[in-house]
Amino acid sequence: MTHLPDPFTQSQFYDGVAIKRLLAWVVDTVLIVLVAVAVLPFTAFTGIFFFPFLILVVGFVYRTVTLAGGSATWGMRLFAIEFRTMHGERFDLGTAFAHTLGYTISLAMFPAQVVSIILMLTTSRGQGLTDHVLGTVAMNRRAILA
Repeated sequence: MTHLPDPFTQSQFYDGVAIKRLLAWVVDTVLIVLVAVAVLPFTAFTGIFFFPFLILVVGFVYRTVTLAGGSATWGMRLFAIEFRTMHGERFDLGTAFAHTLGYTISLAMFPAQVVSIILMLTTSRGQGLTDHVLGTVAMNRRAILA
């Protein structure tokens, strides 16, 4: 990961990212649920019977599209963080899809989610499990632009 800022000499890129990711996740979750509720009438309200699956699909599309469009979900943009690849580049559609798939799999398997949270809290770059697998990292947007 030589193309990414060093977490020890350039810590401003990673300061507070873990808590910002948590807050962004809360915002994104609320947005996803609101969109899923808005979609219910278009399913003739049969979506109520498979609402968790509807939320999963809406969330997958939301995360993939927003990550591909700006390397950050709307919640992440609100808290001024964004993802970068190991080469320091913004996410393209393929990377956004892979990251969302990894995130979804880790949500489905509780131990993977726990490992991901522990990694975010203890690693120098605050990377979760999916980030480690893909070589991605969340960074402070203001530090990137500076």
